[in-house]
Amino acid sequence: MRKPMELSGTLFLSKLIAQYAHLHSRTVGSKAEEYIRQLGIKTGEWFESFYDEKGRAWTPDQYARVIVDLKNSIGGHFEISEVHEDHVIVKASACPFGEAVHDAPHLCMMTSSVFGGMASRRMGYGKVNLRKRIAVGDRGCEVAIFFKPTEEEEGIVYKDIPITPELGDPFNWEEEMIAAMNDELRKSDEMVMELLEELERLRLEVDGIKKKDSQMNVKSLK
Repeated sequence: MRKPMELSGTLFLSKLIAQYAHLHSRTVGSKAEEYIRQLGIKTGEWFESFYDEKGRAWTPDQYARVIVDLKNSIGGHFEISEVHEDHVIVKASACPFGEAVHDAPHLCMMTSSVFGGMASRRMGYGKVNLRKRIAVGDRGCEVAIFFKPTEEEEGIVYKDIPITPELGDPFNWEEEMIAAMNDELRKSDEMVMELLEELERLRLEVDGIKKKDSQMNVKSLK
């Protein structure tokens, strides 16, 4: 038996995360992207700790090198395309989530919020436009990150992102955020139960229709 691709812990984890994100999106809808955005902002600050001290400003070139290196370190294939004083452009031929990202395209918000949060903290401002995305069928990814406000291009703005105090943990979530997430998860559970009940109701209706058809066929044969 030939395996189409090599099974690994990374492949399994990517698939698991993508499927969880897909289910989350199906249950909470558009709010799923906001959860990914918040997680990406926190994760970006954690990534920064591997490269430099908190709060130190970077040049556009330093910023571009860091975001490409971190993406490649976690399984992506990214490269710097352009570096300018007011923006940088990076491209990718492979996503850290691999082929699994097709199952949950909104995971691209992780890239946007990681890059945007880092730009806000290190450059003072970030506006991220995901110009091309493997997740939605493009052959590669292209991401533009602006360090100053601009109306020339669309994108998600990241500014005034707080920096975690020294020795603090960026993954210590505020109580308000946890409460909001718990409330949404409760709503998600209720929605899942409603969907299951609806499916059961439809199944009973189909069974009833089949039974009536069967009875009519029997009568027609008599």
